[in-house]
Amino acid sequence: MKQTKRVTISDIAKLAGVSKSTASLVLNGRSKEFRVSDETRDRIIALAHQQRYQPSIHARSLRSNRSNTLGLVVPEMTNYGFAVISRELEMLCREAGLQLLIACTDENAGQEMMAVNNLLQRQVDGLIVASSMFSDVEYRKINQQLPVVQFDRVIGDSDLPLVVTESVESTAELVAKVAKQHQDEFYFIGGPSRISPTHDRLAGFKLGLERAGIACQPEWIIHGSYHPSSGYEMFAQLCASLGRPPKALFTAACGLLEGVLRYLNQHNLMDSDLRLCSFDDHYLFDCLPLKIDTVAQDCETLARNSFDMITTLIEERPLEQSRIYVPTHIHWRHPDSRG
Repeated sequence: MKQTKRVTISDIAKLAGVSKSTASLVLNGRSKEFRVSDETRDRIIALAHQQRYQPSIHARSLRSNRSNTLGLVVPEMTNYGFAVISRELEMLCREAGLQLLIACTDENAGQEMMAVNNLLQRQVDGLIVASSMFSDVEYRKINQQLPVVQFDRVIGDSDLPLVVTESVESTAELVAKVAKQHQDEFYFIGGPSRISPTHDRLAGFKLGLERAGIACQPEWIIHGSYHPSSGYEMFAQLCASLGRPPKALFTAACGLLEGVLRYLNQHNLMDSDLRLCSFDDHYLFDCLPLKIDTVAQDCETLARNSFDMITTLIEERPLEQSRIYVPTHIHWRHPDSRG
């Protein structure tokens, strides 16, 4: 089998009967500047098109000192929110002539730094990170060489630029309304307590109970991971301890809610009296017999703000804001919530 060969500027120059430097000037849009004749320019461009010539991104990187790539670090690719944001960021990069490289950490801090180092070895121009780290020490070191933007979650008390969803007030609003109808029992299922999304959503949950005049009971708060299997296990254990489903439940993410719904479906409980609400939304929730009130994140705005922030920093322009909190909206589905 004949080995394929990548077409180079030298190949185009030979076919056009010109020097490599002339072909390079034309293919880099500088023919007028160096007075290359229109006939020669048209011949070179036609041959490049015919031969499906593609300029080397590595050569362009050497000239500009940029790779025209961004790195995105997320803990879970199957998470609906991260999947939507990744898709939006990829579209924004494509429109801007950039390449997005995505690394998944599985909520593992050790694996996260391996993933980040792989992105750095590929000379990314900037990093957008939803981190699982306890400290931002490593990212502050990286930030001395290239821009780092936090999104979705804050690493401790880091002062690195960030784009996150406002979740305390929106969660409190939802919970307060639901809690007025379920004052004696309202459970919270969340992810790891150390990460900022769990902390903020739990703070909103407690604030909502307080506004409804309800004292939060310690046993109502249950933590695990954000994986659907963890949601399933936590809910199964809760049902086993109660001998029934809880009267009201708030899940802190779409993945956890997925696990809860799987348990309900497997045990023929989809038509139960459980009052279910959650942070994160999904269009399929509109199709369920169980009416679920949700806090919906604005994934498009999260992606756009993260993209604008990282590209502004790469271009060494000042940020108008270094900390952006993106508003949410509540999707009321339960009949008791309307009005």
